[in-house]
Amino acid sequence: MEHQAEVTDFLKSRRDRITPEQAGIIGGGRRRVPGLRREEVAMLTGVSVEYYARMERGDLAGVSLEVLDAMARALQLNQAEFDHLRDLARAAGPRPPRRRRSSPTGRVVRPELQRFLDAVTGVPMWVRDRRLDFIAANPLGRALYAPMLDDPANGGNSARFTFLNPAARVFFPDWEDNADTVVATLRMYAGRYPLDERLTDLIDELNRQSDAFRNRWSEHEVAHHRSGLKRINHPEVGLLEFSYQAMNLPANPDWYVFAFTAEAGSPTEERLRLLASLQATARPKDVDVANR
Repeated sequence: MEHQAEVTDFLKSRRDRITPEQAGIIGGGRRRVPGLRREEVAMLTGVSVEYYARMERGDLAGVSLEVLDAMARALQLNQAEFDHLRDLARAAGPRPPRRRRSSPTGRVVRPELQRFLDAVTGVPMWVRDRRLDFIAANPLGRALYAPMLDDPANGGNSARFTFLNPAARVFFPDWEDNADTVVATLRMYAGRYPLDERLTDLIDELNRQSDAFRNRWSEHEVAHHRSGLKRINHPEVGLLEFSYQAMNLPANPDWYVFAFTAEAGSPTEERLRLLASLQATARPKDVDVANR
């Protein structure tokens, strides 16, 4: 992903979506296209038109946090969008030496982490990395995501499953919303980790193979994947409705733990107990997280 083009497309997409009225500009005159002009964003940001034009051309090197903050207010960015803008500005500065691709041993799950996951019963928990690769889970988490994990074509990757496996549209009843979240999350990570070749390769693969992904990627939406609601149509127990929370793992900054909880006394709680009993009587399956 070419960095300057990414900056240009992101800033222009945010400028285009704001009307003069939304920005508090009176008497903006007739316009051929909706959105703010560059000179209007420059005025609202408090910089010269030339300086803003340089930034929108993709040159964020040396831009101060104060200017970024003023531009975020002018473009009415939400927190995720502002964080993405700062990531893009950070990537425009001096870059560290390119790292080698991650080795498989860098993804080995520590025994104490697996014990922690396994100690949680009644709640599906699982760990993924910034490439949306499945890393580890407790037994109920594995059972919940069995349709994804049992198909080797996905490589244990939820983005591949979402966009390249037709079964995902059944598994996720709210597939459109789920797909939007996957793309916005990957865009967020791509801005933060521009030198991650495996992440870039995944995005390139999805752009080549999925029109649905490619169309969403062109919209430059970004989001933090921290909490929300998730509905899953599980092939063994039916419809499940969860609230979820995501947590960072300080020992592995690249990994995130997700916990799915059901409302007490709900049909989902009952069906989770059924899924747990089915999982307990089935033959355990080892999830190979090191060599995907």
